[in-house]
Amino acid sequence: QVQLDESGGGLVQAGGSLRLSCVASARTFSSYAMGWFRQAPGKGREFVAAITRSGGNTFYTDSVKGRFTCSRDNVKNTVYLQMNSLKPEDTAAYYCAASTNIWRMTQGDYSGMDYWGKGTLVTVSS
Repeated sequence: QVQLDESGGGLVQAGGSLRLSCVASARTFSSYAMGWFRQAPGKGREFVAAITRSGGNTFYTDSVKGRFTCSRDNVKNTVYLQMNSLKPEDTAAYYCAASTNIWRMTQGDYSGMDYWGKGTLVTVSS
């Protein structure tokens, strides 16, 4: 069992930055691809970013490319999402996910994730 604990959400003005963190409880952290999904009010959960087990490759949905950066520290069992140039449309609950299948993650197949965090809320004001 892997427990994921997100933090770093909050209220920020458009154009601002936030860094989300997700700490995993398991020593097997490096066995999982990690990623971020988000869910805006009244909408479905969508893929945002993913990173391979080693951290060597990252993947992003088109709307965040060039603004968000996903990274991980396998010593600290932590994955990060640095969010810059935030827009009001980035407002959502952000969820950390762990999966043994990064391709399902990048395809937005949230039903195929092995573990989920409880989410952290990001609100971007205009």
